Amino acid sequence: MPESTALSKRSDLELAVSLARLGLGVNIALHGWTRVFKFHEFSAHLDQQFANSILPGLLVHVSACAIVGAECLIGLLLLAGWALRTTLAAGMLLMIVLLFGTCLVQDWSTAGGQLIYLAFFGALLALRSHDRASLDFRIKRSKGGHPAGV
Repeated sequence: MPESTALSKRSDLELAVSLARLGLGVNIALHGWTRVFKFHEFSAHLDQQFANSILPGLLVHVSACAIVGAECLIGLLLLAGWALRTTLAAGMLLMIVLLFGTCLVQDWSTAGGQLIYLAFFGALLALRSHDRASLDFRIKRSKGGHPAGV
């Protein structure tokens, strides 16, 4: 393969990973930030959804607070591209927690969507070293580190 073709494919991969991260960041951040301003409605919806589950109401309310906070923080960190390994792993753990609750109430269509998010977070975690637009990459490069190891 000619060198220019290899470079083009690498830059396409780098662009794809960076844009996918930004897209996920916008999605997750806005999940959280829009719920901040309508927290009462979001919390009431969860209370109703989990009323007949084994989870106590207080745990459901605390979970609502944690979900909104986690979405805001994870989304912002994704947008910045900072601490990506930890941020993407945290996003995957958030999806696993959400899947647990969703499966408890047997909302299988929502669970399917959450599995897609889980896979998306996982793919970005596996490909994060190709994200040249991240803050992680820029910090590593400015410290003289080898960019491929980011």
